[in-house]
Amino acid sequence: MPNALRHTLLSVRELLITAGPLILLTIGLLVLAYWVLDPTPPKRVVLATGVPQGAYAEFGKRYAEQLAGFGIEVELRNTQGAAENLALLRDPDSGVDIAFVQGGSDAEGGAPAEAHQLESLGSLFYEPVWLFYRADSARRRLKADSLTSIGQLAGWRINIGPPGSGVPNLVKTLAEANGLEGSEVTLLQEPQTPAVMALLAGEIDAVVFASAPEALMVQMLLQTPGIALFDFVQAEAYSRRFAFLNAVTLPRGVVDLARDEPPADVHLIAPTATLVARENLHPALVQLFVQAAQRIHGPGGWFQRKGEFPNITRTERPLAGEAERFYRNGAPFLQRYLPFWVANLVDRMWVALLSIVAILIPLTRVVPPLYEFRMRSRVFRWYGQLRAVEDAQGERPREDLEKELDVIEKKLEHVSVPLSYADELYALRGHIAMVRARLRGAKADASIEGERAERRAAPKPARVPSGDRPTYSSDEGSS
Repeated sequence: MPNALRHTLLSVRELLITAGPLILLTIGLLVLAYWVLDPTPPKRVVLATGVPQGAYAEFGKRYAEQLAGFGIEVELRNTQGAAENLALLRDPDSGVDIAFVQGGSDAEGGAPAEAHQLESLGSLFYEPVWLFYRADSARRRLKADSLTSIGQLAGWRINIGPPGSGVPNLVKTLAEANGLEGSEVTLLQEPQTPAVMALLAGEIDAVVFASAPEALMVQMLLQTPGIALFDFVQAEAYSRRFAFLNAVTLPRGVVDLARDEPPADVHLIAPTATLVARENLHPALVQLFVQAAQRIHGPGGWFQRKGEFPNITRTERPLAGEAERFYRNGAPFLQRYLPFWVANLVDRMWVALLSIVAILIPLTRVVPPLYEFRMRSRVFRWYGQLRAVEDAQGERPREDLEKELDVIEKKLEHVSVPLSYADELYALRGHIAMVRARLRGAKADASIEGERAERRAAPKPARVPSGDRPTYSSDEGSS
């Protein structure tokens, strides 16, 4: 491995080891925040719809397609209608998380939703009351071409839908408002398809639906000869008497422009269909459902203009917090630019992330000094042994002290430090050489002092008196 790469990896490794406790603390706090906040929604949700081929069932399929794009499986559960849907939501063992509910269909007479932990995700569409009757029944019973009031239904056989739907409660409310006693009319509660077949066969006089115009049965009956649609000429009065009802108009020709069906405007009354969910439904799923509702119900239709739905009017139940946020601000900002899962994770955890950052910023200041201490300690811990060798000078043999210096130098060959701290390592080696020189210098000084001492101790030669000294003559002048 090249030395440059080896030193780089060494620096990175040491930095990771030094910052290891901080990294583990960060991971621990993130895991704790993730566990507490639970930002990721479940992959599966159960949506209670209605009867097969009904409007709720058709809309349920669209919601399933929308959420499938985000990896959420929507299990559709067919029911008899709104009343059964509410019962399933209130049953903790039913497994239903969210359902379509018709306004005014609560069999418990408007019991507080808080007691059952139910929340609204908003109103989705008008659900007109369709009272289809046989034209020949009107002529036979009333001697007239059409019905003009609910009170004229006395003596008729009318199917108002199965017990689980929201229509029976609604029809009974309308009958009481018109002074029509229950004993004066025969109310049948057969499923929708058999009831329509009985109507076409002449076995019953009328059927009542409360459904969006997208329902297949509604589309069929609107274009069936001999079947008439009741005109609620008092629709505005009904909407004032009952808060959950709206006065709507089926425009002339909207069913078939070429055939001019219907041939005149038809006044209808319509509760609004709402999405109702359990209070513990994951906020991310609430966000996905209301976004899907905007895409599905936002375009215009027979009874509403573009953008009129979904909305937060006439919901009858408290609005879910996440739904209120959507209606107030639209889709979350990050979801406009990032994939849903990433945007949702940040959106749910940003408060926790800021808190974690606030905790970690002061702690990060400890990392650089700790890193420096670790690197310097790899070198400085040998100074203790070097100092011990130096202090032992004169007390132990020089050869033993030099052997200890050799051991220290040998071990230093295996000490690795990043290049930014290499000066500390080279400084230590220089200090070892200095101590070694001192040891050797002390020996040289001792040898010199010994020689001097020997010379001082050696006997000096006797001094000869000047008169007794021999006289030497120079060669020059000698004979």
